[in-house]
Amino acid sequence: MTVADILMVIAVFCIWSLLLVNIVLIIAGYLYYMKCEKEPEPTIKGTVPFVSIMVPAHNEGIVIVPTVESLLALDYPQDKYEIIVINDNSSDNSAELLAALQSKYDDRNLIIINTDNVIGGKGKSNALNIGFKQSKGELIAIYDADNTPEKTALRYLVAEITNDDKLGAVIGKFRTRNRDASLLTRFINIETLSFQWMAQAGRWQLFKLCTIPGTNFLMRRSIIEAIGGWDVKAIAEDTEISFRIYMMGYRIKFQPKSVTWEQEPQTLKVWFKQRTRWAKGNIYVIVKNAPLLFDRSAKNIRFDIVYFLSIYFLLLTSLIISDVLLLLHALGLVYTTIAGFSSLLWTLAIVLFITGTFITLTTEKGEMSLSNLLLILLMYVTYSQMWMVVAAYGLYNFIKDTIFKREVKWYKTERY
Repeated sequence: MTVADILMVIAVFCIWSLLLVNIVLIIAGYLYYMKCEKEPEPTIKGTVPFVSIMVPAHNEGIVIVPTVESLLALDYPQDKYEIIVINDNSSDNSAELLAALQSKYDDRNLIIINTDNVIGGKGKSNALNIGFKQSKGELIAIYDADNTPEKTALRYLVAEITNDDKLGAVIGKFRTRNRDASLLTRFINIETLSFQWMAQAGRWQLFKLCTIPGTNFLMRRSIIEAIGGWDVKAIAEDTEISFRIYMMGYRIKFQPKSVTWEQEPQTLKVWFKQRTRWAKGNIYVIVKNAPLLFDRSAKNIRFDIVYFLSIYFLLLTSLIISDVLLLLHALGLVYTTIAGFSSLLWTLAIVLFITGTFITLTTEKGEMSLSNLLLILLMYVTYSQMWMVVAAYGLYNFIKDTIFKREVKWYKTERY
């Protein structure tokens, strides 16, 4: 075998190994969704706990009013929760809009914290730490500034955590509010349902593991106090804090009935900046927690560590190698005897990708359609390939930021 053959075999083996893992997660996740559909509505056990809802916001004037009003409309007892908006070094009209809301709802527990460029403007983690100091809830919920949660969202999260002392956090899911705005948002809608929530459901079903998303989740106050708050160096603060919860011996459960609707990027430029930031943040978390692979006390979370390492390093490298070799072979610059076999496997991978992704959409009303099936096919050859660029660029930025020790800054995702 030539060197090209050996590299191709290794790349194909890695790609298919991860593809098969994804298929297993899809099957397990689908079973979990079906089980949740049959279960009765979760109810709060014992005394209704007081909840502090924190909303970190930086230049969110376009969306902050409907977000706060949707939180005020939750079907949770009014005297049992407070809303803390951290208006973090904003230069738009957020302060004025929030002041008007506070005046309008002066009978509610609505707290506005306005920071300047001295204590604020240093990222979401720093903003959450500022808000936490003024919170008083025994449970802490987080919502992003562009969210409109369904009325039952918080109550379902609280019900889960009060019924199981082993849970350190409970996560709901977010849906794409502007899914019909562009082709990109339709791709993001499918990605969210398939590669985020179905994977979360599968990991919970098989390993009792979940990763906290950036919004619509609930944590115990005692955990945040014990770990000293959010890591201000982490821009993927949700993934980072998940591993610290794991290490305390707690579980993180996924409750798909708790839903919030959020706005997604509508242009490729905004999407690329957002996803690059996510990739860079997740790489930071992976590097930080990689030593846990050799820590006996972390044996319960080794799957997640290997899972993230595989996605951001092994899969990325394998896809690049296989694509480059196939391209060079087609151009006659490199000869590989298994190019035809690799092409067959690539075709089969596409079929499995389309089938698995479409199956995940059957768990949501209105998503199982011929147009979405065609979108998934188009998604494979366009959107999914762009992920490689995002992951590679995120890795590059992580290395550059580490070398030059750059401080974490807010990246403002453009709102519409």
